[in-house]
Amino acid sequence: MIQVQKFTFNPFQENTYLVFDEKKEALIIDPGCSNRSEQKLLLDYIHKNNLNPIKLLNTHAHIDHILGNAFIASQFELKLEGYRSKYPMLELAENSARMYQIPYDPSPELSVSLQEGDKIKFGDSHFEIIYVPGHSPDHIVFYNAEEKILIGGDVLFKGSIGRTDLPGGDHDTLINNIKEKIFTLEEETIVYSGHGPETKIGIEKEKNPFF
Repeated sequence: MIQVQKFTFNPFQENTYLVFDEKKEALIIDPGCSNRSEQKLLLDYIHKNNLNPIKLLNTHAHIDHILGNAFIASQFELKLEGYRSKYPMLELAENSARMYQIPYDPSPELSVSLQEGDKIKFGDSHFEIIYVPGHSPDHIVFYNAEEKILIGGDVLFKGSIGRTDLPGGDHDTLINNIKEKIFTLEEETIVYSGHGPETKIGIEKEKNPFF
């Protein structure tokens, strides 16, 4: 059974996810840990639960989701995996860090390019990659149909959607992708968003004001 542990980090209140099953192989998704205290909190949980991190994954490369990339990559000797778009997303993140005056250890470059339909395996479990641009041009989500879990980044929130006014964002693209790729999933699927609380696809189809 897949377990999802959420940590809320950095000034943007970003949700970092640690995902694992009984085999203790763990995925670290969108590490937003931005200081030593946050890094320690994440490491302590990993060590206390005897987890073995095997992958460093980004749903997308906005600054709030990648502040801990360099730390995690170094700590566990992991390569960065995500979607490679035509936009220089990691370069834009460095500009964002300067604009917001946030200390930022630059992320390693993307080493593994993930595509829609790819499978991420860990322990006895897996996620399928779904490509959902609109909030950002490199945005992917991680979906497990059997256990009805979606690690959704900044695509869909409880009562809201991701902002589309950042470079490469497009409102119509996001709306269409949510309708065609997210709302077609099982309604009981739990959506673990990049900010805020969890929700379910069925709830958002019925109550989200953007739809």
